[in-house]
Amino acid sequence: MGGVRFVVHGKVQGVFFRASTRSEAMRLGLHGHARNLTDGGVEVIARGSDDALRELEQWLWEGPPAAKVTEVIRSDYDGDVREGFWVL
Repeated sequence: MGGVRFVVHGKVQGVFFRASTRSEAMRLGLHGHARNLTDGGVEVIARGSDDALRELEQWLWEGPPAAKVTEVIRSDYDGDVREGFWVL
């Protein structure tokens, strides 16, 4: 199971993006976290099956109803990932 870092840009803070991402990640059986970045984006670190990570990536382009996603940047992530999925 690989790890991935997503950085999501657009209107993604103040719209329940992190909490919604947590719900979606848990539904997909992923581990990791979502946290706000100082530039207005959201970082999502996730570990799990390739299929689940692809599905999460697709979902990140939509996000919750109030979000307006303009960009999702995906990169490999080799760091530690805590069990469960956390909003930081």
